[in-house]
Amino acid sequence: MKEYDVVVIGSGAGMIIVEGALSHGLKVALVDKGPVGGTCLNVGCIPSKMLIYPADRIAEIEEAKKLGIDAEITNVDFTFIMERMRRTVQEGQEDMRRGIKVTSDLDFYEGEGHFTEEYTMEVNGRRIKGQKLFIASGARPSIPPLKGIEKIEYLTNETVLNLKKRPESIIIIGGGYIAAEYGHFFAAMGTDVTIVQRRDRLVPNEEPEISELLTREMVKRMTIYTNTEISEAKKKKGTGYTIIGRDKITGEEKEFTAEQIMIATGRKSNADLLKVEATGVETDEQGYVKVNDYLETSKENIWALGDAIGKHMFRHVANHEALVAWHNAIHTEKVKMEYRAIPHAVFSHPQIASVGLTEEQARKDYEILVGKATYSAVAKGEAMLETESFAKAIVDKQSQKILGFHIIGPYAPILIQEVITTMANERDMIFIARGMHIHPALPELILVTLQNLKEP
Repeated sequence: MKEYDVVVIGSGAGMIIVEGALSHGLKVALVDKGPVGGTCLNVGCIPSKMLIYPADRIAEIEEAKKLGIDAEITNVDFTFIMERMRRTVQEGQEDMRRGIKVTSDLDFYEGEGHFTEEYTMEVNGRRIKGQKLFIASGARPSIPPLKGIEKIEYLTNETVLNLKKRPESIIIIGGGYIAAEYGHFFAAMGTDVTIVQRRDRLVPNEEPEISELLTREMVKRMTIYTNTEISEAKKKKGTGYTIIGRDKITGEEKEFTAEQIMIATGRKSNADLLKVEATGVETDEQGYVKVNDYLETSKENIWALGDAIGKHMFRHVANHEALVAWHNAIHTEKVKMEYRAIPHAVFSHPQIASVGLTEEQARKDYEILVGKATYSAVAKGEAMLETESFAKAIVDKQSQKILGFHIIGPYAPILIQEVITTMANERDMIFIARGMHIHPALPELILVTLQNLKEP
């Protein structure tokens, strides 16, 4: 058995730990079942956004008529778009492999490892032990227990990236971020899209007004069913698949048929594959690794981060968690992982960006003010004819600090950044107003939204 100063499980955000340990002259083992690079590089952020960017351009061309522009899309090269994405992912993997190969004091164990006893793992028949261990093992698609699901070939956010041919029709089961983004992508490619969501609205973690506008815009390009519980999936005679569901309100049975089915019903931690209980690490009832504010697990000298702990399943959060975990592993003065100003974006059409609390969440602990403004309230938004897109602010009435901010519309993930910075530095909303904003430009939307604050 080979022993190491540090063992890192996962080559996504876990690489931040690897780099930190190597910079301190420690002997490091990296364990990953592959592909190298983790979820973001291989099946998440990078490939999906490479597909969605051309979808955005298509949607903009189709909507240009409102600006007095008659434009026509004569061809969409699905094969080119998919191959470009796969080529970029492959190049990223190869770059990582080259870096790992030439790095001294780093041993790479490529395979699905699991714990056998305290601080000890087995990977491909080889046993390794670490003084300090970091679990950054990610997550995988969560597949609901539908009747017949094991007999059909369904797509997930991972396998969808292997498509060589554009499907004529697709049913997406689920209504969260993945469903919204891939619904947008396939609709832009010319696929007949149907989204079936068991909850009462799309992207249910967003503000209700945002879900409402997103649905209103998406139904212009696809079919959407909410409050619909899917119970069965089966192969259709010939080609394609059929799924059977029930309207949760009326009880009416519904049947949907398409060439492809994609399941986008959430993610589950890979901690179970690691058998973390063998090293004394506890998980919650959903299978996520339990950690405290310092990202320490129930076992001394073992930390966990990223999708494996299920706090906020975004790569930028995992990167920050990795920095916090590593700091706490080598310093006596610990720092807490702060989740107050965690931002996220949904690259649907229209785009969504949010940070902090929703109005419903904020009401529980604060006396609040709420402000709203449409894009058209500022000159640039009016020039764009963005009459529906809007921003919403939730502010603590006493401290004047922003508790939450939510945007739906063009460039939302860019516009929200100054709010994120303000919240992360615990400054009040006046901090934003002190900075001169270019006129006419969309960031003026942030100012106008805050100027519109009132008691809800």
